[in-house]
Amino acid sequence: MDVRLKLRNALCAMLILLAAGVSHAEVVRDLYSAKVPVASQSSKVLSAAAREALAEVLVKVSGSDGLLKNPVIGAALAKPRSNVLQYAYIRSEAPGGGLKVQFEFDPTYITDLLMKAGAPLWTANRPLVLAWVVVDGAQGRYFVNHETEPEQAQQLVDAFSRRGVPLQLPLFDLRDTAAVSLEDAWRRDGIVIQSASARYQVQDVIVGRLASLSEGKSTGDWSYFYRDDRINRSVTAPDFGVFVRAGANIVADQMAARYAIAPSGGDGTGLRMSVTGVRSYADYAAIVSWLESLELIQSANVEQVQEDRIELRLMAQAQAAQLASIIELNTRLLPVPAPVPVPVSAPVSVPAPVSVPVPISGSEMVAQLSYQWQN
Repeated sequence: MDVRLKLRNALCAMLILLAAGVSHAEVVRDLYSAKVPVASQSSKVLSAAAREALAEVLVKVSGSDGLLKNPVIGAALAKPRSNVLQYAYIRSEAPGGGLKVQFEFDPTYITDLLMKAGAPLWTANRPLVLAWVVVDGAQGRYFVNHETEPEQAQQLVDAFSRRGVPLQLPLFDLRDTAAVSLEDAWRRDGIVIQSASARYQVQDVIVGRLASLSEGKSTGDWSYFYRDDRINRSVTAPDFGVFVRAGANIVADQMAARYAIAPSGGDGTGLRMSVTGVRSYADYAAIVSWLESLELIQSANVEQVQEDRIELRLMAQAQAAQLASIIELNTRLLPVPAPVPVPVSAPVSVPAPVSVPVPISGSEMVAQLSYQWQN
């Protein structure tokens, strides 16, 4: 076998192995809805709640609370009920739970509004975050989990949900107990925590610790791990709810910086995408349906089918390199380098990276995005 071909195959295999570690992602189902506590069912209170709900949805979809200062967004917040699809009052069954109203907004309106404001869009397909949280309370230290601390666990999940981040708590079974102690989590030991988190197949992990102070306040710290990065933040908060909202903001801001995209008009020709490993109509349908579910992609049209390979043209409000980071959240689509012909007399060269168009001859271009479908 030609040495250059061996090198190319080795590079492809290495990239596929590396891509296999992509973090698990979930589709955020309530991206365009929000629940707001209300004191009554009056029209005035309802309008104020609609404004708060619309602001929450806009922050979730864009990933940034800074956009609320945008004049285009400000004008929309002045008439929040005009694009409400539906709303419903919900009374909590828990003691002291109070009344809430849930609003659902038109996704097309939200997307168009953000694009008009020049704000970024963060698709509903988002990485799952694993949270280890330890509280040092009157009865000593404990992990926050659904079984023993259901109220605090729900507060934690709700805080992340308000920023559009899917959250999971550890199982705290025998395997977790053997892998991570309360002291490990309190020290925010990165090596121990990330090793124990590997079973959950996530790359985004956050660790929090909170201690109550005698004057009624609490002080705590968050450590957010993503691949080889670690971000530490200290927080002084009056209660657990404020503390967990601070943690959610840390994660959401960092994720949005990676995945939220400012829509850009294309050149009208679309982007080319190649997928191999497509062996059935079910595969074909799953790929097209998933791509078209992404807010930044208007259509995914199959232009050619050859054996187990399909060629698509994507009409999108983003460039290839921008879309790649979103598409690769789907763990069934593994990125592979686009094939590059190598002349016999040419020196060995590294294949062009994924998401970069490579000229072959004249105006002909290989796929700008190339993937292997995993069944």
